[in-house]
Amino acid sequence: MILADKIIDLRKKNGWSQEELAEKLGVSRQSVSKWEGAQSVPDMGRVVQLSELFGVSTDYLLKDTMEKEEPGREDPDEGPIRTLGMEEANDFLRVKETNARQVALGVLLCILSPVCIILLSGAQALGLLALSEGQAVGLGVAVLLLMIGAAVALFVLSNLRVSRYEWLEREAVDTLYGVDGMARERREQFRPTRNLQLTVGIVLCVLSALPIFLSILFVGEKESFAHLLAVAATLVIVGIGVLLIVRSSILWGAFQRLLEEGDYSRESKEAARQLAPVCGVYWGLVTAGFLAWGFLGKAWDRCWVVWPVAGVAFGAIYGILLALRKK
Repeated sequence: MILADKIIDLRKKNGWSQEELAEKLGVSRQSVSKWEGAQSVPDMGRVVQLSELFGVSTDYLLKDTMEKEEPGREDPDEGPIRTLGMEEANDFLRVKETNARQVALGVLLCILSPVCIILLSGAQALGLLALSEGQAVGLGVAVLLLMIGAAVALFVLSNLRVSRYEWLEREAVDTLYGVDGMARERREQFRPTRNLQLTVGIVLCVLSALPIFLSILFVGEKESFAHLLAVAATLVIVGIGVLLIVRSSILWGAFQRLLEEGDYSRESKEAARQLAPVCGVYWGLVTAGFLAWGFLGKAWDRCWVVWPVAGVAFGAIYGILLALRKK
């Protein structure tokens, strides 16, 4: 094992990201990245710092033939570390690329599902359709359920496809030679696309209410079919924006899993295991609230707002729970 691989291995066993290791050493993240990619070698002073930080000898770090790791600061309660080879890593990334497309499409279908019932009910109420109220609502609900059913099928298929790699989210990972370098290279290639998709997605979500404001400005506040079309356009814009955000986030998360960085560092995995029941209950209640508001309150033109509000609230709640856990 060469120095680059030993630095990667010891960093991961301590649950640190490249940024965290760089901060502890007083160097830039790029320097750590170059060391781990075998593009450069730390000077002797940094090697001494690394040995003290990891709790190993300088001989262990510098001698390629010295494969046995000395006792470091790994948590003694941590279970056996699973290894991940190049073939498995590439297959995992292929699966996540497929899932990113399908899950993003499923989310889009969920967001667009109320559009039909909004347009049909509104058109019937305005006398634009020769249908009874029950027929308009029934047809709209049928389309809504079909779209949600298709979305659920996509979610289930995606989950089944990636289920064999669920351990990457829960367990410590020891990547074999070359895997880290491959993951970093592909992540850097994807970074511009991810940044563009995130930017466009966020901008679309921010501007999504523009059709509604324009319809009020040019048509007035009196109820008309133009307002219904504006609501439908808002949902379409939100759907496209969220699709871009979800797709790029899933792919970025795949690289984070392989590299055990960000939300998938070993410390974060332990926190996620402990908070998983809370997350499940939270999103179950959000989904129930969305459906109840839509069906019982007959507010399909407004209940979509549940999802962005719930997402923002979840981030705040999760952050508070993590802070309490650290205390």
